[in-house]
Amino acid sequence: MTTEETTETKGVRLTAGDAELTVSPENGCRIGSLRIGGTELLRQGPRYGSFPMVPWCGRTGLGRFRDGGRTHQLPVNSPPHAIHGTGRNVAWSPAGAGRSSAAFTYDLADPWPYEGRVTQTFELTPDSLTVTMSVETEGDSFPAQAGWHPWFLRNLGEGGADVEIAFEAAWQEERGEDHLPTGRRVAPRPGPWDDCFGMPEGVDVTLTWPGRLELRVTSRTEWVVVYDEQAEAVCVEPQSGPPNGLNSLPRLVTPIDPLEISMTWSWRTLT
Repeated sequence: MTTEETTETKGVRLTAGDAELTVSPENGCRIGSLRIGGTELLRQGPRYGSFPMVPWCGRTGLGRFRDGGRTHQLPVNSPPHAIHGTGRNVAWSPAGAGRSSAAFTYDLADPWPYEGRVTQTFELTPDSLTVTMSVETEGDSFPAQAGWHPWFLRNLGEGGADVEIAFEAAWQEERGEDHLPTGRRVAPRPGPWDDCFGMPEGVDVTLTWPGRLELRVTSRTEWVVVYDEQAEAVCVEPQSGPPNGLNSLPRLVTPIDPLEISMTWSWRTLT
């Protein structure tokens, strides 16, 4: 099997039924495009699509985290915090591709203070996409996070209605004025949101474009950030821990215990 390049979004193109997925390994191994029956679901542009968040998710307070007795400083790319990891900013290497599946890797490096390897795989079917990410080390153990930041179009055009977001969460991480969780869990509040929610039974969020398409975002992880404060798109972000989790809820990656996370988007047309 060979890979292809589209003229609209260069990258690795996967197909299954009427679903078309384009992954851009040179641009942070993000999903640049997802078309169902010719309809684009993701906001277009080099910053958008759906990008991996690794080796941390969301904001890390002041760009600092502690590992034992050591304090590490990350680049402050969303002052005063460090945001969304480094994986979205680097080129990933292909590790195999077929008509409907592909895998990519990149090696952790400066400014991340630990050595390791990240692998991301994509499996496309006519009615679903499953993305899996793993973070491994062959040396020192280290805290890490992983997740995804998709930008779903708020409106699919052709005079259709805006997307509706539905989910049931056990709690909401209270957000402080610094946009970091305070450590308190509160009852879920109505939107608009730039907030992290807890789902102990696994992430399950439904996006419905009335009369057009229904898409479910599911994952075995229990944290999801929902962001709907922009006019063009909404974000549903499964992740392995809450924002600032390198400090508040670190997940240790060891040589015998990698960090692994997956998410599935499944869809059905409503026409």
